[in-house]
Amino acid sequence: MKQDEPIVDLITRFTDIINGLKGFDRKFTNGELVSKMLRSLSEDWNSLRMLIENRKDVNTYPLEELYGTLMTYELNNAETKEKTRRSKEEMKEPPKKQIALKSTNDEGSSNTNMSDGELDDLVLLVKKWRGF
Repeated sequence: MKQDEPIVDLITRFTDIINGLKGFDRKFTNGELVSKMLRSLSEDWNSLRMLIENRKDVNTYPLEELYGTLMTYELNNAETKEKTRRSKEEMKEPPKKQIALKSTNDEGSSNTNMSDGELDDLVLLVKKWRGF
């Protein structure tokens, strides 16, 4: 199974392969098909795979029932992932707003005309602004 592949695609691919092998007179028991399908699941499905293998008799478990169980699990798992994603987004703090100031330099004014007091006030203002 490919990562993030829908289970319906896996079932379709699995059925195509099995039907192709049946065309070559290869016979499979129901237990073999269920075992092969469970083995083809990715690691995301380990919990369900182990549950089915431990709780059900794989040799008598109908393949169609397995398909239904897998589809139901996928739907429930997708809803859970969506709820988790939403809650994570809600918990994120909103992005900080940033502003940019455009400075212009008039030809008639110059920074050298400032007195020491005005320059100190400007330096203090810039320090407070950066701390803000």
